[in-house]
Order: sequence, then structure tokens, then C-alpha cells
Amino acid sequence: MIKKEMIAMLLAGGQGSRLGVLTEKVAKPAVAFGGKYRIIDFPLSNCINSGIDTVGVLTQYQPLRLNTHIGIGIPWDLDRNVGGVTVLPPYEKNGNSDWYTGTANAIFQNMAYMETYNPEYVLILSGDHIYKMDYEVMLDYHKANKADVTIACMPVPIEEASRFGVMITDGAGRITEFEEKPEHPRSNLASMGIYIFSWKTLKESLMALKDQPNCDFGKHILPYCRDNGKRLFAYEFNGYWKDVGTLGSYWEANMELIDIIPEFNLYEEFWKIYTKGDIIRPQYISGESVIERSIIGEGAEIYGEVHNSVIGADVTIEKGAVVRDSIIMKHSRIGAGSQIDKSIIAESVEVGENVVTGVGEEAPNVLKPAVYGFGLVTIAENSVIPSGVKIGKNTAISGETTAEDYPDGELVSGGAIVKKDGE
Repeated sequence: MIKKEMIAMLLAGGQGSRLGVLTEKVAKPAVAFGGKYRIIDFPLSNCINSGIDTVGVLTQYQPLRLNTHIGIGIPWDLDRNVGGVTVLPPYEKNGNSDWYTGTANAIFQNMAYMETYNPEYVLILSGDHIYKMDYEVMLDYHKANKADVTIACMPVPIEEASRFGVMITDGAGRITEFEEKPEHPRSNLASMGIYIFSWKTLKESLMALKDQPNCDFGKHILPYCRDNGKRLFAYEFNGYWKDVGTLGSYWEANMELIDIIPEFNLYEEFWKIYTKGDIIRPQYISGESVIERSIIGEGAEIYGEVHNSVIGADVTIEKGAVVRDSIIMKHSRIGAGSQIDKSIIAESVEVGENVVTGVGEEAPNVLKPAVYGFGLVTIAENSVIPSGVKIGKNTAISGETTAEDYPDGELVSGGAIVKKDGE
């Protein structure tokens, strides 16, 4: 039997509905980030940098782009004969067929995969966070405490703690209590959704709760372990960590990459972030263009102005166009004379000439006020924006739009145009 000390299970099946039209056709972990990467590159790179060479990636929602991106794991040195990276979609089993219905249910359905490696420890990760972490240091902490479960935690401002699972620990770091998204948190130590389980404990708790509907780590597995006298410890992490689950946090995390001294540094030699690179021509910056404090991807052609923005590969910014405080993903084109302000423009979008985005005062979005906020303009992939239109704040656009879709040539703040395929 193959024996691995620790294997990783990476949960990458989420739809990411709080990213709105950005995840219409793609799973959240496959959304572009930082002009070159996809969100899943960060946990995958952390694994190989931490010496973990066996990773199961659990996919479910819109997995095509994610599967194509991961392939056989070559960019992360995870193309191994024994171990490596394996994509694990839900599949039909004898007698019953199940989608993954909760985080723990997804892991339970892949028990056979984990047993192949007979691991001593299993690392459970989420596929939608931006951070660098040495999981080996966390494993040393787990062993030193003779823990059954170690949960990576980080201090958050107490007023934000109600968004997280919150840990209450004793002086030695042992978890005495925890509360899932409490209204009045008694601690500011928030779970990062990163767990190391001793294999015996994980197997026992998954088997015990296998009939629990929507079985989840935070709601079911951890309370079960605590109630059965298992040793639960909190591993405190003090580095950069960002859950890019909302449009606001996604935009913010991209903008933080271009700070004068970035809090999250992509340029460190000793902890590289790996990705599947396209074979692509060099970037071209014309003599008349102006670029200030921005990331510009390979193959981009810049003829206009770019300020404080993240520009993906193979993006064209035409003459007279000005882009500010925006994220423009690969293969998109911004027409001549357009003014793009505080916008997230997904892959393969055509923006016509003299288009102005981010105009007017903010207003709540008519479709999903909780999703399309933060003063942003969000445009889904493969969308077309006709020339000469104005687009307000907190807006969402998806599909091939025409001038008729914009009354008086404008989509006012809080508006939305979402066309289904073929409309």
C-alpha cells in the first residue's frame, strides 16, 4: 500500500454567487486574479511549497475551466506517478447518486481516494482564498500538541467576527468552545476554513455523520469531535489572508497588489505562486501611452492610459481610452476614447468606443443589492458594450448588449442588464 504522511483535499466546487455575473460560467476558484493567476493557484502553490505532493481537488459547479487549468498539475510540479493532483467530481455510485451537499459530505464521498494513500494526516483547504502559508509548520504544531484536529485561525476585528466561525481557546491554544457566525462574538479568533485532521479522527467523524443532511465541517464535524473528547487546537496565523468571496473584497485584493509596498507580495523568490502560463507574445506599450502603478499582463497592447489597475494578458487598451482603479481580465478590448472607472471587466469582453463607466451617484442594485455594491461596475465574460453609452455605479451587465438596451444611452446606477444565452 502507498503511504503518504499528509495529503490535501482542496474544496473547489463553489459557485461563488456573491461574485455575481463573474461566476455565471465559471467556478469561483477559476476566476482570474492579479492579471496572471487564477484564485486556485494560491492554495495549490502553498501545497507544493509546503512539500505536499498529493492533492485531491473536489469540483462541482461549472468545472470545465478549472479542470483545463489544473490539467495534470505540471505548473505546480504535481504531475507525479504516485500522488500528484487528482480532480474529483461527484459521480454516480451503485444504488444512489449524489451531488456534494456540504463540505464534509464532499470529503466523505471521496473516502476511497483518501484510503488509497493511507495518510496519517489530512489537510482540508478551501479553493477561494488568497494567502501564502507553510502547511508544514501547521503540521508540526498539530504533532507537538498531539492534536486530533488543528484549525488555522486568525485574529479579525471584533466587529467583523460575526461573519466567521469563532474559536474560544485556553492558555495552551486548545479550543474549548466555538461558535458558528455568532451574533455577539466572545472572541476575535476566526476560523480560516483550513483544517488538519488526524486520519483516524476524520474517518471516524465522517462515518458517524454520514447520514447528516448537508454535512459541514463548521456546523457538524467540529462539534462532533469536541463532544467526543477529541483534542482540538487553534493554530494562529498572522500573515496576509483574504477571502475573495465578494466583489468588494475581490476588487480590494487585486488593488492591494499594486500598492507601493504591497501587503501581499507576488515577487518573493522563496515562495513562488505557480500558474498555467499561456504561450503568448510580449506586451506592447506605445510611445504615447501613460501607465501609472499598474500590473500589465503578457501580450497586452496599451495605446491609452492605465492608472492604478490590473490588466490581464492579451488585453487591448485603444488610443484615448483611460482606465482607472479597474480590473480588466484577459482577451478583453477597451475601445478608443472610453473612460473606465472602478470596474471589473471579465474575460473576452468588447467595450465599444467612447463608453464611460462608473458615472453618477451610487444607488442600490435592482437585482441583488447585497452582491452588486461597493460602487463597482461588473461586466461578465463575453459581454459586448456598444459605443457611446454611459454606465453608472453598482451595476451588472452580462451578454451581448446593444444601444437599445440603454434608455437615453445610459444604464443608471443600480441598474442591470443580464441576458441569457441566445437572447
